[in-house]
Amino acid sequence: MTSGTLTWYEFFAGGGMARLGLGKRWRCVFANEWSAKKASTYKGRFGRCDELVVDDVAKIATSNLPGTADLAWASFPCQDLSLAGAGAGLAGARSGTFRPFWRLMTELTAENRTPRIIVLENVVGALTSHHGEDFAAIIESFAAIDYRVGAVVVDAVRFVPQSRPRLFIIGTSARVAVPRALTSPAPIEPWHPGSLRAARERLPRELDDYWTWWRLPMPSNHIRALSSIITDNPVGVDWHSSSETNHLLGLMSPLHLRKIEAARASGGRIVGTVYKRTRPNDSGERRQRAEVRFDNVAGCLRTPTGGSSRQTVIVVDGRSVRTRLLSPREAADLMGIPNDYPLPESYNDAYHLCGDGVVVPVVSWLSEHLLRPLVHANSTAPANKQIA
Repeated sequence: MTSGTLTWYEFFAGGGMARLGLGKRWRCVFANEWSAKKASTYKGRFGRCDELVVDDVAKIATSNLPGTADLAWASFPCQDLSLAGAGAGLAGARSGTFRPFWRLMTELTAENRTPRIIVLENVVGALTSHHGEDFAAIIESFAAIDYRVGAVVVDAVRFVPQSRPRLFIIGTSARVAVPRALTSPAPIEPWHPGSLRAARERLPRELDDYWTWWRLPMPSNHIRALSSIITDNPVGVDWHSSSETNHLLGLMSPLHLRKIEAARASGGRIVGTVYKRTRPNDSGERRQRAEVRFDNVAGCLRTPTGGSSRQTVIVVDGRSVRTRLLSPREAADLMGIPNDYPLPESYNDAYHLCGDGVVVPVVSWLSEHLLRPLVHANSTAPANKQIA
């Protein structure tokens, strides 16, 4: 380890957005991603990456993990925990990959190589999955290896023009000295919303001694407007034909059509986004609807598994209304990904990479205000800190 540089393990690395967010003050000594496509993009940004192992996390052994790291970060798959998913939870094939990852954390503990900090990132649906049983299982896993643990919900809208609330579960080894300034005696808004407080209340009482309410300051950074990201000349997508736009407008309810007319009446250039959703009509029959928002904030990016998951851009300029899909570069901007990041050439691959990722400035914020202070305040560094 070089002076002032912290070391970390990255699991479920995707395109490396957590690595972008942590930045040069952290040195990644091991990374794992099962998708060859995502791994290729990861290498395109970070170079040869001898530390990147492209394989199923279940096939990783602690012998693959060098030394003792300051941090282990895992953005494990969210599909089975998402409110939009099938509800399989941690028993699902995708979100269930948490278990082989945690096996590694348990084995590192047995080897006296416990990372000082472990961060799990996932959707807020993890709080209520299986009536809170999955969240309880995760917290119990931390307690089983003697970690203090807490969670925060961070909506990316505080950093980028995208509504994207995500759950961050952050645990620290009992060997880590936690400064009082980093914790709160009670939950605080907006980091501990009602859904998190309710999940905490459902936890077994024997976990009380392990729970911590993390304290974060309010960000004061300037946030780009969505309209500054949306370009008239996108790369990778085309504007819809007038018939395609009219079809989309035909899927809107009177409420959303009134939003279109109000935008037209303004006489200026108004940028919004549209999602297709299935809603019941007056007879109770479910039908596809298009819903528009003009608050200069995009809806949450998703992976392009179906037509309804692809976010549509709508631009009203006077009486003119144009629509198209969000471009890959615009999706990357909504994730805080820098312009020099080499996006995949395929639209679906690029959109999937972004929709599956973690927002870069959110990671930077957590690093600056919680993760690095936790490490630097610790005065009991393990003797085997050297990283090969």
